Amino acid sequence: MSVLFYAVPVMIIAVVLLMATRAVRRSLELRSAWSSGLTAEARCLRSYTTVSGGGHDTSVTTTLHHVYEFTTRDGRPVRFEESSGRPTVVEGDIVTVHYDDRNPEKATAHAPSQARAATGTVVMLVFCGLIIAFCVFLMTALHEMSEGVDSLFGGI
Repeated sequence: MSVLFYAVPVMIIAVVLLMATRAVRRSLELRSAWSSGLTAEARCLRSYTTVSGGGHDTSVTTTLHHVYEFTTRDGRPVRFEESSGRPTVVEGDIVTVHYDDRNPEKATAHAPSQARAATGTVVMLVFCGLIIAFCVFLMTALHEMSEGVDSLFGGI
């Protein structure tokens, strides 16, 4: 039974570390695309939304996605999908995208905003750190409680 008290927090920590890694990776991809100086005109091929939540009286979250296609300066066609885009962009619109020559499929149609991207990443990392700290605290407290119970009943 005590293994469960360790396994669940460890699994939560693993998922949170994965989320943190993903946030940092995306932030680095955005920085690379913005700092490369390469831009292209891209056409919005598709726009759609995804909905999550709403079960058991929880809030509903709607995320707007866009699929873009552009041609790199060496003539390669690239198609990529991006979430949380501008709601005014619809199918057929032309937008400016920023991309890195080494990874054009990691392009972005978001306007350059290093401070905003960094702030979002820092907030996400702080949130992940708090969850990890709580899990470590919980495991430590449960371990100490189990040692205390063992010492109480150990002489019986």
